[in-house]
Amino acid sequence: MGGRGTFAAGNNVAYTYETVGKIDGVKILQGKDSNSKGLPVEAHSSVAYIQLHPDGKFKMYREYDKDHYPVKEIAYHPEPNLTGNYKPVLHIHEYKRDNFADRTPRLLTKNEYEKYKKYFKGLNL
Repeated sequence: MGGRGTFAAGNNVAYTYETVGKIDGVKILQGKDSNSKGLPVEAHSSVAYIQLHPDGKFKMYREYDKDHYPVKEIAYHPEPNLTGNYKPVLHIHEYKRDNFADRTPRLLTKNEYEKYKKYFKGLNL
């Protein structure tokens, strides 16, 4: 999965992630090299991807729209602006299509937590 918009624009590039499993039908991706951190900024064929920490616990879930662009990301890592500390917290970022960097985090609602909790492998929340 290449740079932002390359697949959506019809410019296929080499895959830099590999599927290493699935959780409830959603592919778990792992970068093929040290340059592939996080999850792809666009989807080739799936509507969502999951990333796990090396210990197998949930790290991130990213969901994409019909045009392969990210819509939301649920992550488990420190967000001091939400908690006031550096302990990991489950939170969500909602993406704006025209401004990938503008994704202010917020805590999940109860309904969002219930909808996505099946992906939170290894988290005892």
